[in-house]
Amino acid sequence: MSDIEIPESHPRYESLLTRHRIEDGVEKGITSKQGLIAQGRGEAFDYLLGEKTTESADAAERAAAAHFLLAEHPVISVNGNVAALCPGELVELAEVVGADLEVNLFNRTPERMQAIVDHLREHGAEEVKGLTADGRIPGLDHERAKVDADGIGDADVVLVPLEDGDRAEALSEMGKIELVIDLNPLSRSAQCATVPIVDNVIRAVPNITRHARELKGASREELEAIVDGFDREAALAAAERAIRDGDT
Repeated sequence: MSDIEIPESHPRYESLLTRHRIEDGVEKGITSKQGLIAQGRGEAFDYLLGEKTTESADAAERAAAAHFLLAEHPVISVNGNVAALCPGELVELAEVVGADLEVNLFNRTPERMQAIVDHLREHGAEEVKGLTADGRIPGLDHERAKVDADGIGDADVVLVPLEDGDRAEALSEMGKIELVIDLNPLSRSAQCATVPIVDNVIRAVPNITRHARELKGASREELEAIVDGFDREAALAAAERAIRDGDT
């Protein structure tokens, strides 16, 4: 964390805290400088959402939890911003739903990859995939095409928080169930997701974990009913309406 202390009484406490986490991530070599721009863009959408989890987002998070619990091989994709913002929460979610963690970066260097892997291990992760990179996502010519064959390459369900649109589309074309966390409901990532979660990642990840814990004892039929009852188009429309009209 940054050396700057933010009192919890500050009206912009959560927002300032996330900014400092991203700043600290850049200093540690976890987050790219481009990640600062992405954070600012997301923060603008979150401000319009009232900086809270909407009813439709919570329903999406519950559907995501059900997908995780139904999955044979779930994987959580981790980029630099997510690693800086909620590393411990990612590790906890992975443990609750039995998912692999895999680092995947657009601005990929061996040093950044290792720094993020080490960062996740410092927050409790035992195994982190992504360094092997012996598989590829078809149709992509950049570094995000590189995946572990026994990780994202073999996954049936992938959580892709703060995702690049072209990779989200490519994963969808591979037939994977894609759970996307994106504060912009009009982004390519959200538009092609099986479950678009229009929420701040620092709220969304713990919410999915909470729902997964609550659903742990549910039958397969109950989980499938939650999945089948989720309306992705309605969720996207509700999120856009909340942003445009303040209807949260």
